[in-house]
Formats: sequence, structure tokens, C-alpha cells
Amino acid sequence: MKVRVLFFGMLRDLAGLSSESLSLPEPARLADLLHHYEQRIPRLKAMSASIAMSINQEYAAPESELKPGDEVALLPPVSGGVGPTAADATAERRRYSAIIRDAINTHDLLERIKQPEDGAAVLFEGVVRNHSRGRRTLFLDYEAYEEMALKQMDALAEQALAQFAVRDVVLMHRLGRLQVGETSVAIVVSSAHRAAAFDACRWLIDTLKRTVPIWKKEHFEDGAVWADGEPFPAEVVRAGGSHPGKPASK
Repeated sequence: MKVRVLFFGMLRDLAGLSSESLSLPEPARLADLLHHYEQRIPRLKAMSASIAMSINQEYAAPESELKPGDEVALLPPVSGGVGPTAADATAERRRYSAIIRDAINTHDLLERIKQPEDGAAVLFEGVVRNHSRGRRTLFLDYEAYEEMALKQMDALAEQALAQFAVRDVVLMHRLGRLQVGETSVAIVVSSAHRAAAFDACRWLIDTLKRTVPIWKKEHFEDGAVWADGEPFPAEVVRAGGSHPGKPASK
């Protein structure tokens, strides 16, 4: 059977390609696919404790069975982005997130979300700083597994609405090349009271940075490197098993 395999961030650099069609004997599991690439890319085996995998834009465990036509992604740790998602285009499901390539207008986001019943509207902006790793940053490049990232961001918004006493949430992430001082991610939370809005906003950005498949490459005067990612949280099964591991070496 054939499946489509996607590579992102430093894994794309190691593989030398962003996607390919792979033939596997039936029956096959994610573990079989991973073994294939570990033989082909020796560094992958040492990184398995920090890599996650997905099938059709959903995180999946190594023992998950594959079907012909599945879309499989190998995901390095992510770096720390309204209407239906692409996967839910036929359903009337609220969309809380967006991924764009132009500048994020935070003023418009605030004005869009605020309503007369709100007593608080909290905005978080993630901004490109001019230094990292003790070196001067020139610019950043952001990339994402876009369809899966949108689904994950919408799911976070829905969880925040259920978990915190907030009325509405908007998440927006930018991709492409960003200069120092530009906004890479914006989150707005509205609620009747400020405490809930602050708590939800903090939870959203912290969780987004650990679980949503978005990566950044930092460019310096003497080269470029993919940003170190945090380990995937315990609920996201790694390629090397279900126990948390160290971030991949960048």
C-alpha cells in the first residue's frame, strides 16, 4: 500500500525533502514506517524520544495501523499562530483560529472580539526579538503543518471556552519570514472578568507552544538553526514510546 509522508522543520532538512509517497507491505503500522526511515536516516533513531507522529492530521501512537492513502507526518518538537476548519468544512463548526502570511493587525482582533457584556479583553502578542542563543537575530522563518495546526488551535480554543469562564477566543499565527519587532502570534480572550481572561490567555499560549505543529528557524549573521522545541507533553505519544523525552538536538 502507499501512504503520503510529510516532513517538517529539522526533519525535512535531514530527509532532504518535504514529502514523498512511500510503499509499505500490508498490514503496516506507524512503527514500521518509522523503522523504514530510521534505516534510511540514522540520526532519526536517536531522536525518536522527542518526535511525534500523526495520521490524517491527528496525533497517533507507533502501534497505530496504516491504511492506503493515509497522510502521515513526522513532527519534531514544536517551537515556542473565523469559520470551519479545513477538516470540518462541511460542518457548521465555529472557527477560532487563523494562519496568515501578512502582518497581524492586533487592533482589529481586539475590536472584532469585544462586546458590551465584556469586562475584560486580554491580548497576548508573541514578538520577534533581536537576540537568541547569545547572538543577534536577523530574522525568523516560520512554517507549519497548516491543516493540523488549525485543527489543534481550534481545539485549544474550544477547550479554553469550556475550562475557563470566558466568552470568546481568537488565535492567529503568522508564517513566512518575520523581521525583528513583528508579531508572530496573537491571542485575544474576552470575558466578564479579568482573572478568567488572563488565566485562559496564559494557558492558550503555553499549550499552543508545546502542541501545535508550528516551527521557526532562527537566522543569525553566522548561520541559521531550527529553534529548540520543548518535549511534547505526556498526552502526545512520541515515536519512541509514550514517555516524555528530551528535545531533539538542533
